[in-house]
Order: sequence, then C-alpha cells, then structure tokens
Amino acid sequence: MTFRSHMDIALEEAQAAARRGEVPVGAVLVSPGGEVIAQAGNRTRELSDPTAHAEVQVIRAGCSMLGSERLPEHDLYVTLEPCPMCAAAIGFARIRRLYYGASDPKSGGVAQGPRVFSHPQCHHVPEIYDGIGGDAASGLLRDFFAARR
Repeated sequence: MTFRSHMDIALEEAQAAARRGEVPVGAVLVSPGGEVIAQAGNRTRELSDPTAHAEVQVIRAGCSMLGSERLPEHDLYVTLEPCPMCAAAIGFARIRRLYYGASDPKSGGVAQGPRVFSHPQCHHVPEIYDGIGGDAASGLLRDFFAARR
C-alpha cells in the first residue's frame, strides 16, 4: 500500500476552525484501508466545551461509528502537536499512528511538556511522525494569533 497523507484535509478543518473564531487546529481519523472516518476542527468556543479539541472530536466520532471505545489500526492526522489531554485520549483509543504538523512548545504533550507517551503509566504508544505539513500549520496558527493581538 502506498502512503497517502491526509494532512491536507486536517489543514482544511483548521482553516474552517479559524473562520469560526476557534484556534485553528484540525484532525482527521483514517481507517486501516485509508478511508477518512471522521474529520473535525476545534469547537471549544462554539460548544462551550474545553474538551472539544479536534482530536477528541474525531476520536468520539470514530468510536461512535464503530461502536467501540478503541480504534486500533486507525491513524490520526493533526495539524498541531496534541496537548496532554488529547495525547492521553489517543493512547486510550489505541490509535496506531499519529501524524502531526506543527510542534507546540507551550502546550504540547507529545514531544514537549509532559511527553505523555514516555510515561510508564501509558498503556499504548502510537507510532509518531511529526512535521507533516508543519510549515502550513505553523503559518495558520501564527496568522490567527497575530490578527488577535
């Protein structure tokens, strides 16, 4: 099977989130066969829900669709390094591979900060690939926050 990145869809979701006034983060959940199962952008403000991050949204949708609390063999594309909450959810969902774009030195939980997947209490560690679409994701975030200052 040939690798196909789905980061372009995640970036579209991030752009849509920005247009809604949300922090521009997008995520896409992909099945073992390469089918997009769910896609979403941040909706924390819209839903008045601090857990409505893009990653959590697609994990919830995927689990609901499959009738399971776990998503083994599924891949997750995210425009920004997941925060500690999302990293924990990714581990609990047993996501196979995590692809993310921009690193997040302030709030990241994978390569920055608490490094959730490096703890012995972590029951599952996905394969992790960073920097996929990182320049585009970083630019989107930079422009979003510059417009608000």
